[in-house]
Amino acid sequence: MNTPFFISWRYQRSQQKNRLVSLISLFSSVGIALGVAVLIIGLSAMNGFERELNQRVLSVVPHAELLSYDNGEPQPISHYTELAQRLADNSDIVASSPFVSFTALIENGAKLKIAQVKGIEPSKQMQVSRLNQFIEASQWQQFQQQGGLILGAGIARALEIEVGDDVTLLLPQPSDDGNLAQPLRFTQTVSGILRLDGQLDHSYALLPLQTAQELLEYQPDQVSGIEMAVKKPLDINQLTFHELAGYPQPLYLQKWIEKFGYMYNDIQLIRAVMYIAMVLVIGVACFNIISTLVMAVKDKQGDIAIQRTLGANNRFIRHIFLWYGLISGMKGAVCGIVLGVLTALNLTAIIQGVERFFEVKLLSDGIYFIDFLPSEIYWLDIVWVLLATLVLSLLASLYPAVRAAKLEPAKVLSGH
Repeated sequence: MNTPFFISWRYQRSQQKNRLVSLISLFSSVGIALGVAVLIIGLSAMNGFERELNQRVLSVVPHAELLSYDNGEPQPISHYTELAQRLADNSDIVASSPFVSFTALIENGAKLKIAQVKGIEPSKQMQVSRLNQFIEASQWQQFQQQGGLILGAGIARALEIEVGDDVTLLLPQPSDDGNLAQPLRFTQTVSGILRLDGQLDHSYALLPLQTAQELLEYQPDQVSGIEMAVKKPLDINQLTFHELAGYPQPLYLQKWIEKFGYMYNDIQLIRAVMYIAMVLVIGVACFNIISTLVMAVKDKQGDIAIQRTLGANNRFIRHIFLWYGLISGMKGAVCGIVLGVLTALNLTAIIQGVERFFEVKLLSDGIYFIDFLPSEIYWLDIVWVLLATLVLSLLASLYPAVRAAKLEPAKVLSGH
């Protein structure tokens, strides 16, 4: 066994002459453990948010949409089947689906709620998104067979609507003088509830494509646009459409990152800030090791002097106290990792228990894209946290180790 390591291990386990050394060492290890635990919990929460962003938002919202505008006004895309055939030749596109979208007021008695209504073809929609996985299977089957209206859970809750109820859609109509005329009113039966447990529940509503075309008085071959699922959603900015060159109608590409990219950027920013802040906290705790080692050197100076008289050189003495600091940092890091991992694995349940106990809601689904605190552990994060802690512990041990190596045994043994 490495002799300096063995001696430092004995120093760690032995009773210190000065109890203050043991107390400061304990505080240092506890500070490191808490810093490591908080960092692991925070990084796990950010990983969880990123996972939910990919599984809930990016699996539901279109990765990209092709729309058409004329003088700044949206125009229907004619002969959309030809456009879909061209998109099928693009190797970066997994699937495409036509849609008709419009904004409408949904009325139930005296209650009104605004919604972004989208007309879809269910079979093609299932190829570009996983919307159907957030709707009960029986409700989705009924929507495919009989049509009707699927409402976001937030809209249904606000309007006190259940499956089977009839609601009225109000579509604004411009008049010749530029003012709004009496809105068009259409009655639809609610055939399903879309439940994403987040912000989109308060804005989404779905209709069959043919029904939406009839409401907007579109021809059967006209749609508002075509949405696409791509192989690499996070690299959407590199997407190109050479096959659309010479298409007779002007097209505009709208990417998911333009609508929801702020969520992804916020997660990355918070992750970086949290890592820097917590590493600084761990650094402060690690540098308490300096105080511990300085006092330990004073406490063990007699042992150091004896070792020097037995032939120990400066390097040997330095290694003893470098190992001493590393072991202190390692103890705090291991305890912090265990505490952080156990908490991160149960973070969602813990926060839900806190919410029930205090009767508060920390994340509102009307504001955030999910209404719970997710968590996912990446083991590489734990490795980086451990390495950062050990490096800081080593740096904190340098000065006391050098100071111990400079002790003169003659002065120590003579009592001067």
